[in-house]
Amino acid sequence: MCLQRLEKTLSSTKNRALLHIAKLEEASLHTSQGLGQGGTRANQPTASWTAIEHCLLKLGEILANLSNPQLRSQAEQCGTLIRSIPTMLSVHSEQLHKTGFPTVHAVVLLEGTMNLTGETQPLVEQLMMVKRMQHIPTPLFVLEIWKACFVGLIESPEGTGELKWTAFTFLKIPQVLVKLKKYSHGDKDFTEDVSSAFEFLLKLTPLLDKADQRCNCDCTNFLLQECSKQGLLSEASTNNLMAKRKADREHAPQLKSDENANIQPNPGLILRAEPTVTNILKTMDADHSKSPEGLLGVLGHMLSGKSLDLLLAAAAATGKLKSFARKFINLNEFTTHRSEESTKAASVRALLFDISFLMLCHVAQTYGSEVILSESNTGGEVFFFETWMQTCMPEEGKILNPDHPCFRPDSTKVESLVALLNNSSEIKLVQMKWHEACLNISAAILEILNAWENGVLAFESIQKITDNIKGKVCSLAVCAVAWLVAHVRMLGLDEREKSLQMIRQLAGPLYSENTLQFYNERVVIMSSILEHMCADVLQQTATQIKFPSTGMDAMPYWNLLPPKRPIKEVLTDIFAKVLEKGWVDSRSIHIFDTLLHMGGVYWFCNNLIKELLKETRKEHTLRAVELLYSIFCLDMQQVTLVLLGHILPGLLTDSSKWHSLMDPPGTALAKLAVWCALSSYSSHKGQASSRQKKRQREDIEDYISLFPLDDMQPSKLMRLLSSNEEDANILSSPTDRSMSSSLSASQLHTVNMRDPLNRVLANLFLLISSILGSRTAGPHTQFVQWFMEDCVDCLEQGGRGSILQFMPFTTVSELVKVSAMSSPKVVLAITDLSLPLGRQVAAKAIAAL
Repeated sequence: MCLQRLEKTLSSTKNRALLHIAKLEEASLHTSQGLGQGGTRANQPTASWTAIEHCLLKLGEILANLSNPQLRSQAEQCGTLIRSIPTMLSVHSEQLHKTGFPTVHAVVLLEGTMNLTGETQPLVEQLMMVKRMQHIPTPLFVLEIWKACFVGLIESPEGTGELKWTAFTFLKIPQVLVKLKKYSHGDKDFTEDVSSAFEFLLKLTPLLDKADQRCNCDCTNFLLQECSKQGLLSEASTNNLMAKRKADREHAPQLKSDENANIQPNPGLILRAEPTVTNILKTMDADHSKSPEGLLGVLGHMLSGKSLDLLLAAAAATGKLKSFARKFINLNEFTTHRSEESTKAASVRALLFDISFLMLCHVAQTYGSEVILSESNTGGEVFFFETWMQTCMPEEGKILNPDHPCFRPDSTKVESLVALLNNSSEIKLVQMKWHEACLNISAAILEILNAWENGVLAFESIQKITDNIKGKVCSLAVCAVAWLVAHVRMLGLDEREKSLQMIRQLAGPLYSENTLQFYNERVVIMSSILEHMCADVLQQTATQIKFPSTGMDAMPYWNLLPPKRPIKEVLTDIFAKVLEKGWVDSRSIHIFDTLLHMGGVYWFCNNLIKELLKETRKEHTLRAVELLYSIFCLDMQQVTLVLLGHILPGLLTDSSKWHSLMDPPGTALAKLAVWCALSSYSSHKGQASSRQKKRQREDIEDYISLFPLDDMQPSKLMRLLSSNEEDANILSSPTDRSMSSSLSASQLHTVNMRDPLNRVLANLFLLISSILGSRTAGPHTQFVQWFMEDCVDCLEQGGRGSILQFMPFTTVSELVKVSAMSSPKVVLAITDLSLPLGRQVAAKAIAAL
């Protein structure tokens, strides 16, 4: 009879939920009393929950002696139910019916294509977020990461693009997995999961064969070695997997052709480049004045073939690129201070200046200027290269003013530079101030152009001058073209000819006997820099300049948008293609990124949501959500502000748009909104990635005027609500409006409401609350339910730090009236049980079920 009673009590989820709240309430009372009464702690009765746990242990001992198996199993079941009370909320089922996860795929592709230099931690957190929201089992999650890496390797553009992907796959992703291992409970499980991920991967023979063909080696073998080195695989499973792939490769179509036989495979080169980077950094730390020739030898060696790009890719993937760039900035600065010097020392100094300058420009163009400018030493001296780069170097989306004071330095120095370029057969190196020449060259070029326009100088003189500019150090030519590019933009069609001709003159190498060491290697880098610099202007002026074919790669992902087509058409078109394919490839990512830059966040987000709402097939809408989420990762913070702050409120408050929120597109949009909200909220405490910093930020003030929330809660109310004392009249009935209708857990946690995202979330939950409380129902009410269901589905627990803390407490009692939400577990999930008021609201709502 006892067991029957006990089972009856415990089998009701409602009772277990109330016990769950009671346990938390008691624990909180205990801490507050313990704090308040210092020494008298020992006299207090032990907590009832502890007593229950003791009884369970005793029950276990008694059960061992019970002869009746039916009674014993009944008692064991009761014990299990009691033990499950504290963890009622942490049970989540994983998706087992799916094998492909396009979101993971796209997040990895996006990082590999656009953010090789980014730190690993934000990527790890983003991947974990997707894994949690979509309930992805670990082996399939790791498999999806590898699949994306192989696809990236296969479709990466030749040259630097391919090296970047190789570094990403073989150096960065193993580091990411090492960090993911820390999130998983138990090392052994994770290594088993990685092992089974590889088992699945080996079944994708065509994918692996294609990657092997592209990289000219056994890619899987390299990966397994790296994972084994990082402790992600046991030795036994590594050997077992290697043997399987080796046997499989026997049947592969002939992978090694004769012409490929001499090409060294990139994965091997990248893995060898990584320790070299560390050695070079050490060499660069030494005192440059002691052995400049030795240093020059090291740098010269770096310039040959594709060594430079290999080293940069390895440095970028392992997070060393910033210190690499910093060392080159210091070296460049060192060469600007000169002392008494011999001819030999002068030429070494010129070369060190030139090589460091060219390398830095190349790094900025390949990996973004923030790599170089980010660690600027505030308060300290600003180095020449940083100054030049910020003010004079053309980049995508940065328009320079050719008449800016930075291009108009000291006129006497300009005159002497013009004279030097025009009169001498070649520039003397001794005591030459290269950084000053670089700053003065723009004004000198203007003088020379004017003289040429007005017939004072003939074309022969111009040739001699341009030969002088590029003859010794290539950086002078880079600085000259940087200014010419800004100048050409300001000229009319008929005035451009001479400026463009001058760029042509500077772009080709000088064929002469007495150039300095490593001239051909330096010209290769110079040409690639100039090509990147001029690309925008040449496209806008429909001009062509033939840059010497340099062995560097052509510009990948350049000029992606078809001419003469409205960008909205391009957007809908590319989204339709991606949806049909079921995954986003790197070219599409670049097109989406370009469109986001062009149309702005609202335009981009609004048009893609319209496409989503047109979908009527359920499986298509789900796929669309997974893909849209990953496309929105291009700038998740800003997209979320627009989606939750403008687009959703617009749809929910305009009755003429309610029909578009019907199922299936409505459920899909609700899921997408929750995913975006959760991602942005969990990551916005961290920093935006460098890729996102480039874009203009909307002003916080805009959001404050758009969403005027009542910031000042009456303080008496606050005091009452955050204390443990019962105040009968505040909670006398859930509908009693004396509990401010907008009061939410976030206000009790005093979350900063000047933050745009917090503001937008608070505003959205107020809107949701008013829709649930209103008399009229329609698709918009249904949408709000789906939104809340997804919140519950994706959350670990609705405590502090979750988006549900912005939901007014009064919403709980409204939500429970909705049939799908009227379960005790839902109530526990959506209320903040760490607050006394949260526990009271939850208990009241559960009792009313």
